[in-house]
Amino acid sequence: MTSATVTLSSEADVKLTPAEAFERFGRRDDAGWMFRARCHRVAPGYAVAIDLPGGCDAQVLGRLRAVMPGREIVIEHDQPWRGQLRIKFERTGAAQTRVRFRAQVPSEGIEWLARHRGASLPLPAPTGARRIGLLTSKSGSGAVYSMAAEYMARLAVEQVNASGGVGHRPVELLIADDSTDHLQARRETVRLIEAGCQAIFACVTSASFSAATAAAEPHDVLMVHPVINEGGMEAKKVIRFGERPEAQMAALSRIVERETGGNRWFLVGQQYSWSFGAHRAAAKILDASGSRVVAQRFTPLGTREFAPIIDSIRASGADVVMSSLVGADEVAFQQQAHEAGLRDLASRVSLVMDECTLEHVGPVAGNGIWTALNYFQSVTSPGNDELLRAYREHFGPWAPPLSSLSTNVYEAVRQYLELAALHPDAAPNHLAAHWRTRKSDQESVGQRNMATQRLYLARAEEDVIRVLDEVVA
Repeated sequence: MTSATVTLSSEADVKLTPAEAFERFGRRDDAGWMFRARCHRVAPGYAVAIDLPGGCDAQVLGRLRAVMPGREIVIEHDQPWRGQLRIKFERTGAAQTRVRFRAQVPSEGIEWLARHRGASLPLPAPTGARRIGLLTSKSGSGAVYSMAAEYMARLAVEQVNASGGVGHRPVELLIADDSTDHLQARRETVRLIEAGCQAIFACVTSASFSAATAAAEPHDVLMVHPVINEGGMEAKKVIRFGERPEAQMAALSRIVERETGGNRWFLVGQQYSWSFGAHRAAAKILDASGSRVVAQRFTPLGTREFAPIIDSIRASGADVVMSSLVGADEVAFQQQAHEAGLRDLASRVSLVMDECTLEHVGPVAGNGIWTALNYFQSVTSPGNDELLRAYREHFGPWAPPLSSLSTNVYEAVRQYLELAALHPDAAPNHLAAHWRTRKSDQESVGQRNMATQRLYLARAEEDVIRVLDEVVA
C-alpha cells in the first residue's frame, strides 16, 4: 500500500466548562462519555483505553503523552495501529465546551480500518525477501496483552537483517490481526500463507491458534505459538513454547498458601481450551497439596461484567481466587473485584498478569496479585538491560512495556531465523525438529532455550511487578 495519511475527526458540544469537561475524561464511573475513555490518572505516562469513534468496534490502547488541564490531551497509541490522538476542549459559551477529537491515521491504520470493515485488499507483491508472518491481536480482548508483540517481532527482524538476513536474503515481516476471534484467525492465516510466509508466529489465544493451524495444515508452512498456553496440539509443522499452567500453579500454590494460609481456591476462566487446560492443571496441583477447589466458573471470551461471578466467589467461602482470564477480560474482572472489596476476602492469583495488563488494571486494583511467568521487565538476567535499551531506542519512551508474551515472540523469531540460516533449504517440519532438539546453555534474555521451563514468581506492587524468586521446572 502506498504511503498515505488521513484524518479521523469527531466533535461534540457539552454543557460544561472546559475544566469540567476535562475532569470527566477517563472516569470509570462516567464511562459512557468521551468515547468511553478509561485511565487511572490523567497525567503523562499513564495507560489509556479509548473507543474508536465513527462506529468502529475497537479500542485505541496507548499512553498519555501530554496533558494540558482544561485544554488538550495527547495520546500516543500502539493499538490497533501506531499513531497519535488529540482531544481539545474549546470554550464556546459561559458553560459550553466543544470537545474535538483528531486522529492522524497512517497507511497501516488505513489498511487495518479497511480490513476491519471487510474490505478485500491485494496481497503485497513479491520482493525476493524471505517472508514470515505475525498473527497477533491488534483488537478485541487480546489487544491488551499483545501490545508490544509486533514491535518485538519487528526488532528481531531488523536485527537479523542488519547482520545480513538469511542466506543473503532480507527478511520481511507481514502482520495480521485476528481480532481475538478464531474465525478471523483462520482467514488471516490464509492471507499470510497466500502472501508467501514460510513461518507464522502467533501471539494469540489458543482458540485462535487452533483455528490458524487447521487453516495452515495443507500448506508447507511452520506454525509457532511462542506464548503462554495449555500445551498439546503439536505436530510436525506445529511447535508451541511458552509457560504451562501446571508449572505456574505448582510454583504459585506453594508460595501463596505459605504466605497467606489460604487453601480454598475459586477458579475463574473463559470458555475455551486455555482456561479448561489451566483449570485441570490447577485442580491436579491443588489436590496433590491438600488444598481444594471449592468452585469454578467459565465465562465467554469478551465478557466485561463480572458481578455474578464475584457474587459466587463471596458465597463460596474461598480464600484464594485464581484467574486464567486474559487481556481486557482480566482487566475488567480485577477492577470489579477490587471495587467489590474482594481483596479483603481472598488472595488473588493471575496466570496471565503481565506488565501491559497490569498497566490497564491500575496500580490500586492490581496491588497484591500473584503471578508466575518466564519474563518480567524487572528481572536481572544477563541481556535484559541491552534488550530494553534496544527496544526503547527503536520505539521510543511511550511504547508499551515489555512482557513475557512480547519477549517470547522476539526470541522465537530470532531463533527461527538463526535456524533457517543454518538450514536454508530445510522444510518446515525439519526446521521444527531441529528447533525441538536445539541445545542452549544461554541465560541471556533474547537467547534462552525456549523449551526449558524457567519461571519467575512475582507479585504486583502498585504499578510494578516485583520478582520474588526464580523457579526451574
